[in-house]
Amino acid sequence: MDVGDRDLLLLGCGKMGSALLNGWLNAGLDAEKIIVLDPRPSDWLQSLTHRGLRLNQQPEEPPTVAVIATKPQVMTSALSDLNSLGSGQTLFVSVAAGTLISTYEELLGSHTPIVRTMPNTPAAVGSGITALVGNACTTTNHMDLAIQLMRAVGETVVLDDEDMLHAVTAISGSGPAYVFALTEALTEAGRELGLAQEVAAKLASAMISGSGDLLRSSPLSPADLRNEVTSPNGTTEAGLQELMSLEKGVFPLIQRTAQAAHSRSIELSQRTE
Repeated sequence: MDVGDRDLLLLGCGKMGSALLNGWLNAGLDAEKIIVLDPRPSDWLQSLTHRGLRLNQQPEEPPTVAVIATKPQVMTSALSDLNSLGSGQTLFVSVAAGTLISTYEELLGSHTPIVRTMPNTPAAVGSGITALVGNACTTTNHMDLAIQLMRAVGETVVLDDEDMLHAVTAISGSGPAYVFALTEALTEAGRELGLAQEVAAKLASAMISGSGDLLRSSPLSPADLRNEVTSPNGTTEAGLQELMSLEKGVFPLIQRTAQAAHSRSIELSQRTE
């Protein structure tokens, strides 16, 4: 991984910041090119100073990129010391949920290249997916660098419109919780059918994980994979008749679920404007 001649600055190193930092190091980024600003550094983060990482040191010159991974509620105060890096000297990449590009432009200057991203929690194990959108000052090179940084924790997609992040939130952002809820439901169903709790939980979680791996590696569509599992008049077909009911099945339920998350995302963003 290459960020150019200058440094990479990471502001905030909680769960997502740590996942990103670990991904960058595993991708070959030299620890000596990284500056991390975090008021409560973990033992792991402090141990990286032995590899040359600079902890809680202000950059001597504008870094190539500043990745913002702090909590939204402390964003204004956290960025106050970085105002001098705005207006074009440094690319800012945000992984902070709910903070609009316009907020960064107000704090850093309208000529600052800013890429807002929406990763999801599987990024913690390198299996996430991140949506990215840039402001008017973001060049192709800026976006390429932002994509490179976010690919350290999974796949990426690029959006043309910041408003589409509400839909991303509803699908991939909140989606892991939907999968975990489905796993809970399958576990409970197994228990009610007579399986021991730990056996039902292991079956459900392994099935979800394995099906995801198959879906990602197969050239077939989800519908084609579903059909491959479904024998005529078999057990799977019997279950799917309930699951895919047009009135009470999973499709209308998921549509209502995603719409509720989408609406809430819009509501929360309006409170921050």
